[in-house]
Amino acid sequence: MSIRHADIAILGGGLAGGLIALALRKARPECRLLLVEQDQVLGGNHVWSFFGSDVGKAGRELLAPMVEGAWSGYSVRFPRYSRDLATSYYSMTSSRFDEALRAALPEDAILTGARVLAAGTGAVTLADGTRIEASAVIDARGIRLQGHLSGGWQKFLGQRVRLAQPHGLTKPIVMDATVEQVDGYRFVYCLPFGADEIFIEDTYYSDSTTIDHPALAARIAAYAQSQGWTIAEVLHEEQGVLPVVSAGDWDGFWRSSGGQIARAGTRAGLFHPVTSYSVPEAVRFALAVAQQADLSHAALADFSERWAKRHWQRTGFARLLSAMLFQAAEPLARYRMMEHFYRLDTRLVERFYAGRSTLLDRARIFVGRPPVPVSRALAVLAGSGARPRPLTLAGMRKQ
Repeated sequence: MSIRHADIAILGGGLAGGLIALALRKARPECRLLLVEQDQVLGGNHVWSFFGSDVGKAGRELLAPMVEGAWSGYSVRFPRYSRDLATSYYSMTSSRFDEALRAALPEDAILTGARVLAAGTGAVTLADGTRIEASAVIDARGIRLQGHLSGGWQKFLGQRVRLAQPHGLTKPIVMDATVEQVDGYRFVYCLPFGADEIFIEDTYYSDSTTIDHPALAARIAAYAQSQGWTIAEVLHEEQGVLPVVSAGDWDGFWRSSGGQIARAGTRAGLFHPVTSYSVPEAVRFALAVAQQADLSHAALADFSERWAKRHWQRTGFARLLSAMLFQAAEPLARYRMMEHFYRLDTRLVERFYAGRSTLLDRARIFVGRPPVPVSRALAVLAGSGARPRPLTLAGMRKQ
């Protein structure tokens, strides 16, 4: 059995774990890091996006090496309303993420193809028998869902394609809900990476976790055709199922997510309850960890728990909106909530995505004619509506 030593072992080389490693490397270069990832590449198979208003200067500097697309605004489309917004928008890719981490970290600070069998106080055991001894361990291996959280699902299939001709887009389409509404709230998301290269994602806010790959691929092709685009080649593809949280037992979720070690990213519940959006929280947490004076096991475990609990408390209003979406709205009419939301002030929209809605924002969202049946909305507010579905990983196979 081999033994490796580190000051901090970070389990999971995805967005949360990788950003913590980068932030620590910048702020504490003397710290011996070991980033452990079960796959051969870091970052998985993803396109992540964020608004310029989501992160401050330090956050933008941290993310800059991973950014592949940057635009000065974006658009949304709904059946009865369309809008262009001037908020800057950025997209990152897994390949850039992997390159940036390998460029910034020493070669011996990255361990890929390594599956974790057990993680505890100061020690990690890998499937090949390797033992990692560390002063602290941070678990960023992704969310564990065992029924303590409830709500619905956001699922998607995305394809980066090369077209036979230029697409003509100058900015992303973050939501095009003018498409046929199927399986809940459906919209198409488009990122123009080049004159004839575009990422097209077919997304659903659904009660089901099933991804019918052939059906979604056909809808992407049909959408491209409806825009006058001919797909010449599919360059990259990704699919996923993410939780949309409307309620839950936070203490039960925390206890079920692992032993007494620090946690990060979705493992710690650090994502937006409505959008499943994790970039802003991953950036904030990574920068905060790097500024901690005490990087011992106990200190980091306590810090991550307090941070995650504050996030849960702060996002109660967002969970209420998720409840409205999944419990008050008819599935094929869920788009009306986002159509209503996007008629509001640009700064309110920015604060919502950044997870920083104010009391005035919350009041403003509920002003006017509700986009859901009044009786159902009142039932949700009173806590007497339909019970939300427990969220578990069981049955999340993609078909």
